Amino acid sequence: MGLISALVTLPLAPVRGVVWIAEKVRDEAERQYYDPGTIRRQLDEVAEARENGSIDDAEADALEEALVARLVEANRRRRQGGQS
Repeated sequence: MGLISALVTLPLAPVRGVVWIAEKVRDEAERQYYDPGTIRRQLDEVAEARENGSIDDAEADALEEALVARLVEANRRRRQGGQS
Protein backbone atom coordinates (compact mmCIF):
# COMPACT_ATOMS: atom_id res chain seq x y z
CA MET A 1 0.00 0.00 0.00
CA GLY A 2 2.93 2.36 0.64
CA LEU A 3 4.03 2.31 -2.99
CA ILE A 4 0.55 3.04 -4.30
CA SER A 5 -0.04 5.89 -1.86
CA ALA A 6 3.39 7.31 -2.77
CA LEU A 7 2.51 7.20 -6.46
CA VAL A 8 -0.92 8.75 -5.89
CA THR A 9 0.45 11.60 -3.78
CA LEU A 10 3.54 12.20 -5.95
CA PRO A 11 1.89 15.05 -7.90
CA LEU A 12 1.43 16.87 -4.58
CA ALA A 13 5.18 16.84 -3.81
CA PRO A 14 5.83 20.30 -5.29
CA VAL A 15 2.91 21.72 -3.29
CA ARG A 16 4.30 20.21 -0.08
CA GLY A 17 7.67 21.76 -0.89
CA VAL A 18 6.15 25.20 -1.41
CA VAL A 19 4.16 24.89 1.82
CA TRP A 20 7.33 23.88 3.71
CA ILE A 21 9.21 26.90 2.33
CA ALA A 22 6.33 29.24 3.14
CA GLU A 23 6.25 27.93 6.72
CA LYS A 24 9.99 28.49 7.11
CA VAL A 25 9.70 32.04 5.75
CA ARG A 26 6.79 32.74 8.11
CA ASP A 27 8.71 31.34 11.09
CA GLU A 28 11.74 33.53 10.32
CA ALA A 29 9.57 36.62 9.80
CA GLU A 30 7.85 36.03 13.15
CA ARG A 31 11.20 35.44 14.85
CA GLN A 32 12.47 38.80 13.58
CA TYR A 33 9.17 40.60 14.26
CA TYR A 34 9.06 39.42 17.89
CA ASP A 35 12.81 39.73 18.59
CA PRO A 36 13.07 41.73 21.85
CA GLY A 37 16.36 43.32 20.79
CA THR A 38 14.85 44.60 17.55
CA ILE A 39 11.80 45.94 19.36
CA ARG A 40 13.94 47.77 21.92
CA ARG A 41 16.03 49.34 19.14
CA GLN A 42 12.84 50.49 17.45
CA LEU A 43 11.63 51.99 20.75
CA ASP A 44 14.95 53.88 20.99
CA GLU A 45 14.50 55.11 17.41
CA VAL A 46 11.00 56.38 18.22
CA ALA A 47 12.31 58.18 21.31
CA GLU A 48 15.09 59.76 19.27
CA ALA A 49 12.66 60.81 16.53
CA ARG A 50 10.41 62.38 19.16
CA GLU A 51 13.34 64.27 20.67
CA ASN A 52 14.56 65.68 17.36
CA GLY A 53 11.02 66.60 16.33
CA SER A 54 10.70 64.38 13.25
CA ILE A 55 7.50 62.88 14.69
CA ASP A 56 4.95 64.44 17.02
CA ASP A 57 3.94 63.12 20.43
CA ALA A 58 0.72 61.50 19.22
CA GLU A 59 2.51 59.52 16.51
CA ALA A 60 5.30 58.55 18.90
CA ASP A 61 2.77 57.40 21.49
CA ALA A 62 0.99 55.22 18.92
CA LEU A 63 4.27 53.69 17.72
CA GLU A 64 5.45 53.05 21.27
CA GLU A 65 2.12 51.43 22.18
CA ALA A 66 2.37 49.05 19.22
CA LEU A 67 6.00 48.22 20.00
CA VAL A 68 5.27 47.56 23.67
CA ALA A 69 2.40 45.27 22.65
CA ARG A 70 4.83 43.36 20.41
CA LEU A 71 7.33 43.13 23.26
CA VAL A 72 4.66 41.77 25.61
CA GLU A 73 3.66 39.21 22.98
CA ALA A 74 7.32 38.27 22.45
CA ASN A 75 7.71 37.65 26.18
CA ARG A 76 4.51 35.59 26.26
CA ARG A 77 5.71 33.47 23.33
CA ARG A 78 9.10 32.95 24.95
CA ARG A 79 7.46 31.84 28.23
CA GLN A 80 5.16 29.45 26.37
CA GLY A 81 8.08 28.02 24.42
CA GLY A 82 10.00 27.45 27.65
CA GLN A 83 7.13 25.55 29.25
CA SER A 84 6.52 23.18 26.35
